[in-house]
Amino acid sequence: MISPDHALVLFSGGQDSATCLAWALARYAHVETIGFRYGQRHAIELDCREPIRQALAAPNLGPDHMVDLTATIASLGQTALTAEQAIVMTDEGLPNTFVPGRNLLFLTCAGAIAWRRGLRRIVAGMCETDYSGYPDCRDDTLKAMQLALNLGLQRRLVVETPLMWRDKAATWALTHELGGDALVEMIRMQSHSCYLGDRTQHHAWGLGCGTCPACELRANGWQRWRESRADPA
Repeated sequence: MISPDHALVLFSGGQDSATCLAWALARYAHVETIGFRYGQRHAIELDCREPIRQALAAPNLGPDHMVDLTATIASLGQTALTAEQAIVMTDEGLPNTFVPGRNLLFLTCAGAIAWRRGLRRIVAGMCETDYSGYPDCRDDTLKAMQLALNLGLQRRLVVETPLMWRDKAATWALTHELGGDALVEMIRMQSHSCYLGDRTQHHAWGLGCGTCPACELRANGWQRWRESRADPA
């Protein structure tokens, strides 16, 4: 049997997925998490997952699931997110951190876990408002994947993307709305976004190299959110 108020959150250990986990815990009676190891350079993000789960611990937080896609992703070729390469834009207008098919694989695996666990809702942190340009983060892609999962699994699953139309400043604002300063501080310090896996440099917005695209997005969002809070208007 599938439970309409039970959810599975794609949880990487990053800012967006941590915010989505808090969002789901505030809405659903039972929430489980799923993470993926795929040979990412910033695999240190996976070490952030359990501390965040413990910080958000609630009676409705269920088991965590880890799926290893390292061999699968590696067999499809390297990118700057899975190999020691400089991060640059490609001729197609995409950053070479784009891992083709990654989010599609993630959602397929999440659908399989949701099917087995009786979880109707799959919550993911994809966003096309303030992002790196990845086509598998677009709203159309996520809607198409929901349809494909429903047809392929013969189960009425719902893919939810609470950050889809929020930029990073709005994501920080949502974090504050969900849990105030305490949640903002926890996600600021515990979550990881840096593509290079750097957690040695401290910034106002958290830990990271400060120069990769992920760090720049996070830093800009933090600055805009802080400025909006200081604006008396």
